[in-house]
Amino acid sequence: MDSNYNPQKIEAKWQKRWEEQKLFDADVSPGRKKYYVLEMLPYPSGDIHMGHVRNYSIGDALARFMSMEGYNVLHPIGWDAFGLPAENAAIKHQRPPAEFTFSYIDRMRKQLKRLGVSYDWRREIATCVPDYYRWNQWFFLKMYERGLAYRKKSRVNWCPECETVLANEQVVDGCCWRHDETPVIEKEIEQWFLKITDYAERLLEDMKELVRWPERVLTMQQNWIGKSWGTEVDFQIVELGQPLRVFTTRVDTIFGCTAVFLAPEHPQIEKLIAASKSPERLRAEVERIKTSAIRARVEVNLEKEGVATGFTARNPYNGGTVPIWVANFVLMEYGTGAVMAVPAHDQRDFEFCTAFNLPIRTVIVPVNNVGKGFKPAPTEAFVDYGELVNSGPYSGLTSEQAIERMTRDAEAKDFGKGTVQYRIKDWGISRQRYWGTPIPMIYCDTCGIVPVPEEDLPIVLPAGVKLTGEGQSPLANVPEFVSTQCPKCGESARRETDTMDTFVDSSWYFYRYTDPKISTAPVSQEAVDYWFPVDQYIGGIEHAILHLIYMRFFTKVMKDIGLVNFSEPVARLFTQGMVIKDGAKMSKSKGNVVDPTLMFEKYGADTVRLYMLFAAPPEKDLDWSDAGIEGASRFLGKVYRLVARHADTLRSIESQLGKRSSPSGLTGEERRLLRKAHQVLRHVTEDMEERWHFNTDVAMTMELVNELTELESGVSDGRVRPEVLKVSLEILVLVLALFAPHIADELWESLGHSTPTLRVEWPAYDPELAAEEELELPVQVNGKLRGRIRVAVGTGEDEIRRRAQAEEKVAQHLNGRKIVKFIVVPQKLINIVVK
Repeated sequence: MDSNYNPQKIEAKWQKRWEEQKLFDADVSPGRKKYYVLEMLPYPSGDIHMGHVRNYSIGDALARFMSMEGYNVLHPIGWDAFGLPAENAAIKHQRPPAEFTFSYIDRMRKQLKRLGVSYDWRREIATCVPDYYRWNQWFFLKMYERGLAYRKKSRVNWCPECETVLANEQVVDGCCWRHDETPVIEKEIEQWFLKITDYAERLLEDMKELVRWPERVLTMQQNWIGKSWGTEVDFQIVELGQPLRVFTTRVDTIFGCTAVFLAPEHPQIEKLIAASKSPERLRAEVERIKTSAIRARVEVNLEKEGVATGFTARNPYNGGTVPIWVANFVLMEYGTGAVMAVPAHDQRDFEFCTAFNLPIRTVIVPVNNVGKGFKPAPTEAFVDYGELVNSGPYSGLTSEQAIERMTRDAEAKDFGKGTVQYRIKDWGISRQRYWGTPIPMIYCDTCGIVPVPEEDLPIVLPAGVKLTGEGQSPLANVPEFVSTQCPKCGESARRETDTMDTFVDSSWYFYRYTDPKISTAPVSQEAVDYWFPVDQYIGGIEHAILHLIYMRFFTKVMKDIGLVNFSEPVARLFTQGMVIKDGAKMSKSKGNVVDPTLMFEKYGADTVRLYMLFAAPPEKDLDWSDAGIEGASRFLGKVYRLVARHADTLRSIESQLGKRSSPSGLTGEERRLLRKAHQVLRHVTEDMEERWHFNTDVAMTMELVNELTELESGVSDGRVRPEVLKVSLEILVLVLALFAPHIADELWESLGHSTPTLRVEWPAYDPELAAEEELELPVQVNGKLRGRIRVAVGTGEDEIRRRAQAEEKVAQHLNGRKIVKFIVVPQKLINIVVK
């Protein structure tokens, strides 16, 4: 065994051996307990970043632990390979996006193998290959058959200069990202949608199954789905004599309505413009608000803007009239596209009406405050439920009572109704892009819209397409792709030239991993039945309301068409924190990017992995520290040298690991050493099973190394027998195998073992040895911490009382005072009550 730690040499050796031994291959094995651990698949952007390293280090620690616990572990990886970045790079460099994508995949695959993650590479997928995306098309056809895929006109961001659709992130300050002086407009075009709204209630109801998902993610999904019970109320446009239906969740506040706000796309606006005394001015103002509304959808804190139309609406509850405004923050997609402004009881309305000098009328006060001079805050609305005032026959009711009665009255008098609304809208999947899955639909002048027959799938992306980023979808400029025959009548027809949103690709990829080679169906029933659900999914919180909702939606559709027999695909979800540097997210523009490959070359992959797990709890952001990575490197060097000093002596000694009893006649040093080793083992075992305090696991491992180093001298003089030293080092190495597997396998081999650590049974800790021999008890006086004492486990209460009163700082607070009560909470704390 080399005396000096050479991480690059060791890591290359073990990566080669793991691959030769097919150590990470996992296959269906009926009767054997399984565990499916999954990290969100990466986009092939060119290089892995430190966020990837952290994510995959967390997942790999868990995968290795579960393998050592005897589970058949599925741990796959793939590539979310379609998307706009590759297409933009292709436009910039005039090279095909496939060329960029596959070269990036090759580079990132090498980096991940260099990291030593225990992936079953046989299961690798890339979503941009026809063998994968043909099943995107198959799913689309199945949804079309069930009425879940449909086409309608929808508003999009449109750059007049590019003559193309823009994604929200391509709208910068209201202008096109390529042409910063060209205002983006809204345009209606035909697009394809998936009817996720049909599943809104099931998406909410099935959350009861997600008991091991973070509450924060569930809350974000509930808010995104946005189920709200409310009332639709018909105001009347006074000047036109036509109804204007508004939706509100707080009909109890309607007597405080001082305006009605319309979305700039509301269909009544054209009638208002036509009837206006200044139609040109009003149209120009509405267009200005419409442009502002586009920005408001992508810029959260954009200033709220509006324009008065000059028309009024009559409130059916009190007969009063209020002005009609067009506002940039009202969404046509939510409710009816018209809302009532109640500035005294809605903060957004309060800010708007204050800015535009619209009246503010209080109609709700806290319960039991009527007649007591309640005064609302001058800078904010009173938004809580309360008691109605200034509300005609409803005054004196609570908000809950009023909502029920006022809704019932609206229905009885036929000017409104109770209704349920969802914030979530159908999923628009059409993209006027090249680098995505072609939508398998055909347009025939005789037969209309016709689906591509399943036997004709996949509809393959043509090669050699000229990409400019301007004009219609690039596929529309490829005659040999567009021209086809109608499957029904055989006449000339044209193909759909839009491609699918890339979130379709990532909505079911984790099923494909279970049998990536199957050619007769998107998934293998046998493989899914064995491997699902995903036992642990790991990824960023930023995916909470898109990917994690879409994947749940896809699973429910798959259940409905008979592909799976469950409703939720993931049993447990973990969202890790970001890796930052100097307090900011890593980015090239900030100059604070840390390149993983350079770190591998300088310190080795094990050092980087260990540091990622040690520097912060996994759910928190990790602020990169050069001193921290140096410290991790020194620690592994210390461990290596420690084992190297004793490897020759210990190699031939029979291992005591896993034996039911510890060596007899332990010396004080041996007991101390084994106690620390088993305490570390207990801590790591319990953490891997539930808490994931990897940072404290590594910290305790460092304490064990310090203990071993301190007691090394006892080996030569007989105070620590070689078999005790060996078992302590074996525990150290097996714990280290979760966090730094290359060096762990090297050290395991040096201690005389031929089996890699991944195939070693995880040792059980000895509860007696792992127990603390001493406890530190906080001592309170009248509930305030005044001192601490250390006592042996099992110390009697009389002795604890004596030691607590004798503690120096406690004694100062007891001096001359009478002890009324002495409370001892066993193994927890002491509280002395005095007067």
